Amino acid sequence: MTRQHSPFRPLKLLVCAALLGGLFTFAATTTSAQEAKGPITSEELLQLVRQLPKRPGLKEEVVREIRRRGINFTLTNGLRSVVATKSGNDADLRRTLEEAERRFLNPSPASTVPPEAEGQALLQKARAASLEAAEAMPDFVVKQLITRAYALGATRNWLTQDRLTVGVSYRTKGGEQYKMLALNGLPAGSPQAEEKSDYADEVGVGATSTGEFVTTLSSLFAEETRAQFKLVDTDLLRGRRTLVYEYEVKQPFSKHALTFNKVNTVVAGYRGRVWIDRENSRVLRLESTSTDIPSDFPIRAAHREIDYDWVTIAEQKYLLPSRAVIEMSVSYKGQPYQSRNDIRFRNYQKYGTEIRIIEDDEVDDESKPQKP
Repeated sequence: MTRQHSPFRPLKLLVCAALLGGLFTFAATTTSAQEAKGPITSEELLQLVRQLPKRPGLKEEVVREIRRRGINFTLTNGLRSVVATKSGNDADLRRTLEEAERRFLNPSPASTVPPEAEGQALLQKARAASLEAAEAMPDFVVKQLITRAYALGATRNWLTQDRLTVGVSYRTKGGEQYKMLALNGLPAGSPQAEEKSDYADEVGVGATSTGEFVTTLSSLFAEETRAQFKLVDTDLLRGRRTLVYEYEVKQPFSKHALTFNKVNTVVAGYRGRVWIDRENSRVLRLESTSTDIPSDFPIRAAHREIDYDWVTIAEQKYLLPSRAVIEMSVSYKGQPYQSRNDIRFRNYQKYGTEIRIIEDDEVDDESKPQKP
Protein backbone atom coordinates (compact mmCIF):
# COMPACT_ATOMS: atom_id res chain seq x y z
CA MET A 1 0.00 0.00 0.00
CA THR A 2 1.29 3.44 -0.88
CA ARG A 3 0.13 6.59 0.84
CA GLN A 4 0.89 10.08 -0.27
CA HIS A 5 0.23 13.63 0.95
CA SER A 6 0.16 16.23 -1.81
CA PRO A 7 3.06 18.71 -1.73
CA PHE A 8 0.57 21.36 -2.83
CA ARG A 9 -1.96 20.88 0.00
CA PRO A 10 0.03 19.52 2.97
CA LEU A 11 -1.75 16.99 5.17
CA LYS A 12 -4.99 17.22 3.16
CA LEU A 13 -4.34 14.85 0.29
CA LEU A 14 -3.71 11.19 1.05
CA VAL A 15 -3.08 8.72 -1.75
CA CYS A 16 -2.89 4.97 -1.17
CA ALA A 17 -1.99 2.26 -3.65
CA ALA A 18 -1.77 -1.45 -2.89
CA LEU A 19 0.49 -2.64 -5.72
CA LEU A 20 0.23 -6.33 -6.46
CA GLY A 21 1.26 -6.82 -10.10
CA GLY A 22 1.44 -5.57 -13.75
CA LEU A 23 1.99 -6.18 -17.62
CA PHE A 24 2.83 -4.67 -20.97
CA THR A 25 0.97 -5.64 -24.14
CA PHE A 26 1.46 -3.09 -26.88
CA ALA A 27 -0.82 -2.23 -29.77
CA ALA A 28 0.83 -2.68 -33.13
CA THR A 29 1.56 0.46 -35.16
CA THR A 30 3.21 0.91 -38.53
CA THR A 31 6.48 2.84 -38.61
CA SER A 32 9.52 2.95 -40.82
CA ALA A 33 11.38 0.98 -38.14
CA GLN A 34 8.93 -1.90 -38.40
CA GLU A 35 8.99 -1.89 -42.17
CA ALA A 36 12.80 -1.92 -42.33
CA LYS A 37 14.64 -5.18 -42.83
CA GLY A 38 17.49 -6.51 -40.75
CA PRO A 39 18.94 -5.25 -37.48
CA ILE A 40 18.47 -1.66 -36.36
CA THR A 41 21.36 0.62 -37.30
CA SER A 42 22.84 3.27 -35.03
CA GLU A 43 21.47 5.99 -37.33
CA GLU A 44 17.99 4.50 -37.15
CA LEU A 45 18.15 4.27 -33.36
CA LEU A 46 19.20 7.92 -33.08
CA GLN A 47 16.30 8.98 -35.30
CA LEU A 48 13.89 7.16 -33.01
CA VAL A 49 15.24 8.28 -29.64
CA ARG A 50 15.39 11.93 -30.74
CA GLN A 51 11.61 11.80 -30.99
CA LEU A 52 11.15 10.61 -27.40
CA PRO A 53 11.01 14.02 -25.66
CA LYS A 54 7.92 14.94 -27.70
CA ARG A 55 6.59 11.38 -28.07
CA PRO A 56 7.36 9.49 -24.81
CA GLY A 57 4.89 6.76 -25.76
CA LEU A 58 7.20 5.80 -28.63
CA LYS A 59 9.65 4.29 -26.12
CA GLU A 60 7.67 1.05 -25.83
CA GLU A 61 7.71 0.65 -29.60
CA VAL A 62 11.47 1.27 -29.73
CA VAL A 63 12.05 -1.37 -27.06
CA ARG A 64 9.87 -3.85 -28.93
CA GLU A 65 11.70 -3.24 -32.20
CA ILE A 66 15.12 -3.67 -30.59
CA ARG A 67 14.01 -7.00 -29.15
CA ARG A 68 12.50 -8.13 -32.45
CA ARG A 69 15.26 -7.06 -34.84
CA GLY A 70 18.38 -6.63 -32.73
CA ILE A 71 21.15 -4.12 -33.51
CA ASN A 72 24.26 -4.21 -35.72
CA PHE A 73 26.56 -1.89 -33.76
CA THR A 74 28.30 -1.50 -30.40
CA LEU A 75 27.20 1.10 -27.85
CA THR A 76 29.66 3.97 -27.70
CA ASN A 77 29.72 6.41 -24.79
CA GLY A 78 28.34 9.11 -27.05
CA LEU A 79 25.42 6.96 -28.15
CA ARG A 80 24.66 5.93 -24.57
CA SER A 81 24.65 9.60 -23.58
CA VAL A 82 22.17 10.57 -26.31
CA VAL A 83 19.83 7.68 -25.45
CA ALA A 84 19.97 8.53 -21.74
CA THR A 85 19.30 12.22 -22.34
CA LYS A 86 16.44 11.78 -24.80
CA SER A 87 14.74 8.97 -22.84
CA GLY A 88 15.09 10.50 -19.37
CA ASN A 89 17.63 7.79 -18.55
CA ASP A 90 14.96 5.13 -19.03
CA ALA A 91 16.17 1.90 -17.40
CA ASP A 92 14.06 -0.39 -19.62
CA LEU A 93 15.47 1.05 -22.84
CA ARG A 94 19.00 0.94 -21.46
CA ARG A 95 18.75 -2.72 -20.45
CA THR A 96 17.18 -3.70 -23.77
CA LEU A 97 20.01 -2.05 -25.70
CA GLU A 98 22.66 -3.69 -23.52
CA GLU A 99 21.16 -7.13 -24.06
CA ALA A 100 20.89 -6.49 -27.83
CA GLU A 101 24.57 -5.52 -27.87
CA ARG A 102 25.49 -8.76 -26.07
CA ARG A 103 23.63 -10.74 -28.72
CA PHE A 104 25.36 -8.77 -31.48
CA LEU A 105 28.83 -9.35 -30.01
CA ASN A 106 28.18 -12.96 -28.99
CA PRO A 107 25.40 -14.52 -31.07
CA SER A 108 25.38 -17.76 -29.08
CA PRO A 109 22.33 -19.89 -28.25
CA ALA A 110 22.51 -18.64 -24.65
CA SER A 111 21.77 -15.09 -25.78
CA THR A 112 18.87 -15.93 -28.11
CA VAL A 113 15.24 -16.44 -27.16
CA PRO A 114 14.69 -20.20 -26.81
CA PRO A 115 11.79 -22.16 -28.34
CA GLU A 116 8.38 -21.59 -26.78
CA ALA A 117 8.31 -25.06 -25.21
CA GLU A 118 11.54 -24.36 -23.31
CA GLY A 119 10.22 -20.99 -22.20
CA GLN A 120 6.98 -22.52 -20.92
CA ALA A 121 8.88 -25.22 -19.03
CA LEU A 122 10.97 -22.61 -17.20
CA LEU A 123 7.85 -20.57 -16.42
CA GLN A 124 6.12 -23.56 -14.84
CA LYS A 125 9.19 -24.35 -12.73
CA ALA A 126 9.28 -20.72 -11.55
CA ARG A 127 5.58 -20.85 -10.67
CA ALA A 128 6.03 -23.97 -8.56
CA ALA A 129 9.19 -22.65 -6.88
CA SER A 130 7.59 -19.29 -6.01
CA LEU A 131 4.45 -20.86 -4.51
CA GLU A 132 6.52 -23.33 -2.52
CA ALA A 133 8.84 -20.59 -1.25
CA ALA A 134 5.91 -18.46 -0.07
CA GLU A 135 4.67 -21.37 2.06
CA ALA A 136 8.10 -21.87 3.62
CA MET A 137 8.86 -18.20 4.33
CA PRO A 138 10.09 -17.58 7.90
CA ASP A 139 9.12 -14.79 10.28
CA PHE A 140 11.77 -12.07 10.04
CA VAL A 141 12.69 -8.42 10.60
CA VAL A 142 14.32 -6.13 8.05
CA LYS A 143 15.29 -2.50 7.74
CA GLN A 144 13.97 -0.32 4.91
CA LEU A 145 16.09 2.64 3.78
CA ILE A 146 13.73 4.87 1.82
CA THR A 147 14.56 7.87 -0.36
CA ARG A 148 11.42 9.86 -1.13
CA ALA A 149 11.29 12.23 -4.09
CA TYR A 150 8.70 14.18 -6.06
CA ALA A 151 8.43 15.90 -9.44
CA LEU A 152 6.11 18.65 -10.66
CA GLY A 153 3.82 17.90 -13.56
CA ALA A 154 5.01 14.93 -15.60
CA THR A 155 8.65 16.00 -15.80
CA ARG A 156 10.31 13.16 -13.86
CA ASN A 157 12.79 15.80 -12.68
CA TRP A 158 13.02 14.21 -9.24
CA LEU A 159 13.70 16.37 -6.20
CA THR A 160 14.73 14.51 -3.08
CA GLN A 161 12.25 15.16 -0.29
CA ASP A 162 13.75 13.17 2.61
CA ARG A 163 15.25 9.87 3.70
CA LEU A 164 13.60 7.46 6.09
CA THR A 165 14.82 4.45 8.05
CA VAL A 166 11.93 2.11 8.87
CA GLY A 167 11.97 -1.15 10.80
CA VAL A 168 9.70 -3.88 9.41
CA SER A 169 8.57 -7.09 11.10
CA TYR A 170 7.08 -9.84 8.92
CA ARG A 171 5.09 -12.77 10.27
CA THR A 172 3.36 -15.32 8.08
CA LYS A 173 0.15 -15.05 10.12
CA GLY A 174 0.24 -11.32 10.79
CA GLY A 175 1.81 -9.74 7.73
CA GLU A 176 3.97 -6.64 8.01
CA GLN A 177 4.27 -4.18 10.91
CA TYR A 178 6.28 -0.95 10.81
CA LYS A 179 8.23 1.31 13.18
CA MET A 180 9.89 4.62 12.26
CA LEU A 181 13.55 4.64 13.26
CA ALA A 182 15.06 7.75 11.67
CA LEU A 183 14.22 10.75 9.49
CA ASN A 184 17.10 12.32 7.55
CA GLY A 185 19.57 10.48 9.75
CA LEU A 186 18.11 11.68 13.04
CA PRO A 187 16.29 9.32 15.43
CA ALA A 188 12.52 9.49 15.01
CA GLY A 189 9.88 8.08 17.31
CA SER A 190 10.24 6.49 20.69
CA PRO A 191 12.24 3.25 21.09
CA GLN A 192 9.30 1.99 23.17
CA ALA A 193 6.74 2.84 20.46
CA GLU A 194 4.62 -0.06 19.27
CA GLU A 195 4.70 -1.31 15.70
CA LYS A 196 1.88 -0.21 13.40
CA SER A 197 0.33 -1.27 10.12
CA ASP A 198 1.90 1.81 8.48
CA TYR A 199 4.12 4.78 9.33
CA ALA A 200 2.32 7.61 7.51
CA ASP A 201 1.49 9.56 10.68
CA GLU A 202 5.16 9.77 11.65
CA VAL A 203 6.41 11.33 8.39
CA GLY A 204 3.62 13.72 7.38
CA VAL A 205 3.69 15.11 3.85
CA GLY A 206 4.82 12.68 1.15
CA ALA A 207 4.38 9.09 -0.01
CA THR A 208 4.67 6.09 2.27
CA SER A 209 4.79 2.52 1.04
CA THR A 210 3.54 -0.62 2.71
CA GLY A 211 2.59 -3.96 1.24
CA GLU A 212 3.17 -7.66 1.02
CA PHE A 213 6.42 -7.66 -0.94
CA VAL A 214 6.91 -11.25 0.23
CA THR A 215 3.71 -12.61 -1.29
CA THR A 216 3.72 -10.58 -4.51
CA LEU A 217 5.08 -13.47 -6.58
CA SER A 218 2.69 -16.06 -5.14
CA SER A 219 -0.18 -13.68 -5.91
CA LEU A 220 0.98 -13.31 -9.51
CA PHE A 221 1.37 -17.06 -10.02
CA ALA A 222 -1.85 -18.03 -8.19
CA GLU A 223 -4.29 -19.93 -10.38
CA GLU A 224 -7.20 -17.61 -9.62
CA THR A 225 -5.25 -14.59 -10.91
CA ARG A 226 -5.26 -16.09 -14.44
CA ALA A 227 -2.10 -14.20 -15.40
CA GLN A 228 -1.18 -14.50 -19.07
CA PHE A 229 2.55 -14.79 -19.84
CA LYS A 230 4.53 -14.34 -23.03
CA LEU A 231 8.25 -15.00 -23.49
CA VAL A 232 9.78 -11.90 -25.09
CA ASP A 233 13.52 -11.63 -24.43
CA THR A 234 16.71 -12.77 -22.73
CA ASP A 235 18.73 -10.63 -20.32
CA LEU A 236 21.80 -10.72 -18.10
CA LEU A 237 20.72 -9.55 -14.66
CA ARG A 238 23.38 -9.16 -11.95
CA GLY A 239 25.50 -11.68 -13.78
CA ARG A 240 22.68 -14.26 -14.07
CA ARG A 241 21.25 -15.41 -17.41
CA THR A 242 17.49 -14.85 -17.42
CA LEU A 243 14.44 -15.14 -19.64
CA VAL A 244 12.10 -12.15 -19.70
CA TYR A 245 8.32 -12.61 -19.84
CA GLU A 246 5.59 -10.05 -20.30
CA TYR A 247 2.46 -10.75 -18.28
CA GLU A 248 -1.04 -9.39 -17.79
CA VAL A 249 -3.73 -9.77 -15.15
CA LYS A 250 -7.16 -8.66 -16.31
CA GLN A 251 -9.18 -6.41 -14.02
CA PRO A 252 -11.95 -8.97 -13.26
CA PHE A 253 -9.35 -11.34 -11.74
CA SER A 254 -7.24 -8.68 -10.06
CA LYS A 255 -6.82 -7.78 -6.39
CA HIS A 256 -4.78 -4.73 -7.33
CA ALA A 257 -6.35 -1.93 -5.26
CA LEU A 258 -5.65 1.79 -5.65
CA THR A 259 -6.95 3.98 -2.83
CA PHE A 260 -7.09 7.77 -2.84
CA ASN A 261 -7.47 9.77 0.37
CA LYS A 262 -8.13 6.58 2.38
CA VAL A 263 -11.76 6.25 1.21
CA ASN A 264 -11.87 6.29 -2.62
CA THR A 265 -10.80 2.87 -3.92
CA VAL A 266 -10.78 1.17 -7.30
CA VAL A 267 -9.57 -2.26 -8.40
CA ALA A 268 -7.29 -2.02 -11.42
CA GLY A 269 -5.72 -4.59 -13.68
CA TYR A 270 -1.95 -4.78 -13.97
CA ARG A 271 0.71 -5.74 -16.43
CA GLY A 272 4.49 -5.89 -16.56
CA ARG A 273 7.55 -8.10 -16.92
CA VAL A 274 9.25 -10.79 -14.87
CA TRP A 275 12.89 -11.96 -15.09
CA ILE A 276 13.45 -15.68 -14.36
CA ASP A 277 16.85 -17.20 -13.68
CA ARG A 278 17.47 -19.85 -16.37
CA GLU A 279 19.55 -21.99 -14.01
CA ASN A 280 17.45 -22.21 -10.82
CA SER A 281 14.00 -21.09 -12.09
CA ARG A 282 13.66 -18.29 -9.53
CA VAL A 283 12.31 -14.78 -10.17
CA LEU A 284 15.03 -12.14 -9.88
CA ARG A 285 13.06 -9.07 -10.93
CA LEU A 286 9.41 -8.02 -11.23
CA GLU A 287 7.92 -4.90 -12.82
CA SER A 288 4.24 -3.96 -12.73
CA THR A 289 2.07 -1.14 -14.02
CA SER A 290 -1.57 -0.47 -13.17
CA THR A 291 -4.09 -0.72 -16.00
CA ASP A 292 -7.79 0.06 -16.49
CA ILE A 293 -7.73 2.98 -14.03
CA PRO A 294 -10.98 5.01 -14.34
CA SER A 295 -10.41 8.28 -16.18
CA ASP A 296 -11.78 10.35 -13.30
CA PHE A 297 -9.67 8.69 -10.59
CA PRO A 298 -6.99 10.99 -9.05
CA ILE A 299 -4.24 8.36 -9.32
CA ARG A 300 -3.44 8.46 -13.01
CA ALA A 301 -0.59 5.90 -13.07
CA ALA A 302 1.20 3.56 -10.66
CA HIS A 303 4.35 1.57 -11.39
CA ARG A 304 6.48 -0.71 -9.24
CA GLU A 305 9.80 -2.51 -9.66
CA ILE A 306 11.15 -5.15 -7.25
CA ASP A 307 14.58 -6.77 -7.36
CA TYR A 308 15.04 -10.06 -5.48
CA ASP A 309 18.28 -11.45 -4.06
CA TRP A 310 19.39 -14.25 -1.76
CA VAL A 311 19.62 -13.45 1.95
CA THR A 312 20.47 -15.58 4.97
CA ILE A 313 18.02 -15.81 7.89
CA ALA A 314 18.84 -18.21 10.74
CA GLU A 315 21.44 -19.96 8.55
CA GLN A 316 18.93 -20.61 5.73
CA LYS A 317 18.89 -18.98 2.29
CA TYR A 318 15.74 -17.19 1.09
CA LEU A 319 14.98 -15.13 -2.02
CA LEU A 320 13.61 -11.79 -0.78
CA PRO A 321 13.34 -8.19 -2.02
CA SER A 322 16.60 -6.25 -2.06
CA ARG A 323 15.17 -3.09 -3.63
CA ALA A 324 11.80 -1.70 -4.67
CA VAL A 325 10.94 1.48 -6.57
CA ILE A 326 7.37 2.78 -6.55
CA GLU A 327 6.28 5.67 -8.76
CA MET A 328 2.87 7.31 -9.01
CA SER A 329 1.32 10.09 -11.07
CA VAL A 330 -1.52 11.99 -9.43
CA SER A 331 -3.87 14.73 -10.60
CA TYR A 332 -5.60 16.66 -7.83
CA LYS A 333 -7.82 19.66 -8.61
CA GLY A 334 -6.08 20.08 -11.95
CA GLN A 335 -2.58 20.00 -10.43
CA PRO A 336 -0.45 17.05 -11.68
CA TYR A 337 2.60 15.76 -9.85
CA GLN A 338 4.64 12.58 -9.43
CA SER A 339 6.13 10.73 -6.48
CA ARG A 340 8.94 8.19 -6.24
CA ASN A 341 9.93 5.98 -3.32
CA ASP A 342 13.24 4.13 -3.67
CA ILE A 343 13.35 1.40 -0.99
CA ARG A 344 16.46 -0.59 -0.03
CA PHE A 345 16.04 -3.67 2.18
CA ARG A 346 18.91 -4.22 4.61
CA ASN A 347 19.87 -6.62 7.43
CA TYR A 348 17.31 -9.42 7.20
CA GLN A 349 17.27 -11.27 10.53
CA LYS A 350 15.05 -13.73 12.34
CA TYR A 351 11.93 -12.37 14.01
CA GLY A 352 12.51 -11.08 17.52
CA THR A 353 15.87 -9.46 16.70
CA GLU A 354 16.03 -5.79 17.67
CA ILE A 355 16.45 -3.41 14.73
CA ARG A 356 18.99 -0.67 15.39
CA ILE A 357 20.15 2.43 13.55
CA ILE A 358 23.77 2.24 12.43
CA GLU A 359 26.11 4.59 10.59
CA ASP A 360 25.77 2.53 7.40
CA ASP A 361 22.09 3.48 7.12
CA GLU A 362 22.83 5.74 4.17
CA VAL A 363 22.17 5.03 0.49
CA ASP A 364 23.18 6.81 -2.68
CA ASP A 365 20.58 9.19 -4.00
CA GLU A 366 19.37 7.59 -7.23
CA SER A 367 16.17 9.62 -7.47
CA LYS A 368 17.85 11.78 -10.10
CA PRO A 369 18.98 10.38 -13.47
CA GLN A 370 22.61 9.29 -13.28
CA LYS A 371 25.11 10.38 -15.90
CA PRO A 372 26.12 7.55 -18.22
